[in-house]
Amino acid sequence: MTEVYIYDSLRTPLGRGNKSGSLFEVRPIDLLSKCLKALKQRNQLDTSKVDDLIIGCAVPAGGQADNVAKTALLHAKWSTIVPGIQINRFQASGLVAIGLAASKIKSGWESLIVAGGLESMSRVHRSEHRGAISSDPDIMNRIGAIPVGVAADLVATMEGFTKAQLDQFALKSIKKAITAGKKGYFKKSIIPIFDQNKIAILEKDETLQSDITEEIITASPPMYPKAHRVGFDAIALRKYPLVERIIPAHSNENRAHGTDSASLTLVGNAAMGKDLNLKARAKIIAVKTLSTDLTITHKGGIKAAAEVLKKAKLKPKDIDLWYANESFAAPALLFQQTFKIADKKFNPCGGNIAFGEALGANGAILLGMLLDELERQKLKRGLVAISAEGGIGTSMIIEIV
Repeated sequence: MTEVYIYDSLRTPLGRGNKSGSLFEVRPIDLLSKCLKALKQRNQLDTSKVDDLIIGCAVPAGGQADNVAKTALLHAKWSTIVPGIQINRFQASGLVAIGLAASKIKSGWESLIVAGGLESMSRVHRSEHRGAISSDPDIMNRIGAIPVGVAADLVATMEGFTKAQLDQFALKSIKKAITAGKKGYFKKSIIPIFDQNKIAILEKDETLQSDITEEIITASPPMYPKAHRVGFDAIALRKYPLVERIIPAHSNENRAHGTDSASLTLVGNAAMGKDLNLKARAKIIAVKTLSTDLTITHKGGIKAAAEVLKKAKLKPKDIDLWYANESFAAPALLFQQTFKIADKKFNPCGGNIAFGEALGANGAILLGMLLDELERQKLKRGLVAISAEGGIGTSMIIEIV
């Protein structure tokens, strides 16, 4: 079957996902269209050759609703023949979008696709657009759904992780990210955001906390004390009766905060790459999306990573670098321990605890970070995995060309 190549990957800087964030003044449609314009310019791209744009968005409401993919294409003045589609698989949306693009190219039915994700969490608040899985008590009780923070505490309790362990994991993530930022490891992928007067709004990630200390992290109280878990503990313990009680272990400092960002990846076959004079950066080896237990929810990425390794006929030792989302410290630490990954190989430039999490764009952002770091370190193979709500997990393996 047709080989699938990654020709480019870019993103906006990460802005704080609240009204104090620099990207609050930028509409979601502009975040995405600026990425489209940059992708076209960087690659001297004939957009009439692009078969589709697939955009993941976890909260497709407000300014990022109504098939924002198609609207952004028109706003960016791409060829009108590119259709555009918007998908939602919660936090997995961006990586799933790229996986869908890879599958379409692998089949031979399409030749060049742009895929990625978008989330403007300062403008479109998840709390205002929740569906039954996270807001309807009757449905949640029937299907066994609990808030993701409580589920993260359930993971910590079942694995015996203490808050001190999770705080240390968070501190490592932040230190890695600060070092990477200072050394300019993200410059290759980040496109600065300017206003209509060409005045810079944001040129680098503003979410990195260079002033964070171990004392600040350890002093942060639990997010979900008993009073905030009324009713949800019962759902969780009904599913896992051997757990005596859920111990609160996650705080505002060892979990990810919401951010604003958009990210795009250009994927295609060899023939189209040659036709458009595009230089392949990496090859997509395997993709897997699945679902696991809804209640504990955060283990989807672990299962997807294990399955994608089987699909590629590889072992964990064959992977040079790994990226997994850090929505909360416990599931990320469990991922690292499950595959016995050394610190320097796991989220090597820091993860979501340091950067924040732009839900729909996050998988595409992490893939881009993995790609850049494989190239920088002159390594061969990397794996990215995302755990999402509903127990969904997705994973992808890439190889540098």
